[in-house]
Amino acid sequence: MHSKTMGLADRSTPKGRKRRRTYVYVVECRDGSFYTGLTIDVKKRLGQHTSGKGARYTRSRLPIKLVHVETCTSLSAALKRERAIKKMSRGMKEALVSGGRGLPKKFRAL
Repeated sequence: MHSKTMGLADRSTPKGRKRRRTYVYVVECRDGSFYTGLTIDVKKRLGQHTSGKGARYTRSRLPIKLVHVETCTSLSAALKRERAIKKMSRGMKEALVSGGRGLPKKFRAL
């Protein structure tokens, strides 16, 4: 399980508002496959997946387990990172999810 931050954490939008953090996450499904998505609320999104109201892909592959989270400071950065992870080979995804120190404390109980 691994987590890291993408983008610049202290940037603001042109109107002076703080940017909303967006998370790119990877879950491992019952069949061993990986699903990658993005959200602004990881806990809520995992609840949606677990209850069968998440992505169609995960509905038939429950239960799922959160294995990787990255924090992005903009939606644009999150979309780019999500796309990059989805393009990775299975071996690269396995290295990504096993190459870190674990999930941040706030995501460990999810």
